[in-house]
Amino acid sequence: MSDLATFDKIRTLPCFSGAIEIEPLTGGLSNESWLVSDAAGRHVVRLGRDFPFHHVDRRREVMTARAAHAAGFAPQVEYAEPGIMVSAFLDARTYTAEDVCANAGRVGRLVRDFHRRMPAHIEGAGFMFWVFHVIRDYARTLAAGGSRMADRLPGWLALSDRLEAVQVPLPIVFAHNDLLPANFLDDGDRLWLIDFEYAGFSTAMFDIAGAASNAGMNEDQAAALFETALGSAPDAALKQSFDAMQCASLLRETLWSLVSELYLDAPGADYQTYTAENLASLEAAVEHYLMTHGKTSP
Repeated sequence: MSDLATFDKIRTLPCFSGAIEIEPLTGGLSNESWLVSDAAGRHVVRLGRDFPFHHVDRRREVMTARAAHAAGFAPQVEYAEPGIMVSAFLDARTYTAEDVCANAGRVGRLVRDFHRRMPAHIEGAGFMFWVFHVIRDYARTLAAGGSRMADRLPGWLALSDRLEAVQVPLPIVFAHNDLLPANFLDDGDRLWLIDFEYAGFSTAMFDIAGAASNAGMNEDQAAALFETALGSAPDAALKQSFDAMQCASLLRETLWSLVSELYLDAPGADYQTYTAENLASLEAAVEHYLMTHGKTSP
C-alpha cells in the first residue's frame, strides 16, 4: 500500500476525533506503524496481515494485546479491524540492547509477572509456542522456498535437536516469545511490553534466554535476569538449558530473518543484514555453549 493510500485508509477509521495528523513510526521489521494525533491525543496505528509462514494470526495478536492491557502490561487497544490495530500512544522511551542489559533485574521482574498474570486474561483456543517446532517448520519453509542458505539447514536442524535435548522440564506459562529490546518501553516509572505476534503458552525459558541473547547480555547480567525471572539461581542442568536456549533463540531469529527475506518487504527493513547479524551472534553463542558445557554434550 502506498503512503497516500495508507493515509486515506487511516483517515477513514472511525476511532479518531476531528482533524488528524499522521507520521510514520520507524524501526519495525515486519509491520508498518503510524503515529496519529487527534483531538483526543496520540495513537499508534499498526498495519499488518496474517503471516502463516511466521505463525502470525492478527486476531490472536489483538486478543493478546487486549489481554496484556487488562493485565497491566500494555497500552489500551482502542480499535481493531482486519489488518489494523489502533492502540494508545505511550510517552515512553524504547529500549536498546544497552538498556535491557542495564536493567536486567527490572526486565526479569516484568517477565516473571507477565508469565504469572497473563493466563487469566487469555481467551479462545490456546496457542503453543515451542521454539524447536518453529525452527523445524522454518526449515521446511526455507527448503520449499529455495532459500539462499538452504544448504545449511541440515546442520542447523542437528544443532536444534542437540539444544532441545538438554531442555529441563518447566511449568507452562503464557510468554511473550519475542523479547527484542525494542519491545520494552520505559515511561520513567515502569516498564511496558508491546508487540504480541508470537505470544503464547510456553515455558519461561525462551523468554528469559531470548531477552538475554537479543540484548547480548554478559554472564552477570544474564544471571541477574534469570534469578529474578525464575526466583532462584540455576543449578547445573538449568544453566545448560538456559545457555542452550540462548542459542536456540538466536537460531530462531536467524531463520525468521531468512524466511522474511523470501516473503516480507517491510519499509526500511534490510533482512539480509539482519540475517548476517543474527548468524554472527548465533555462532558466537554456540562456541560459548560448547566451551562451557563440552563439545561432546548432547
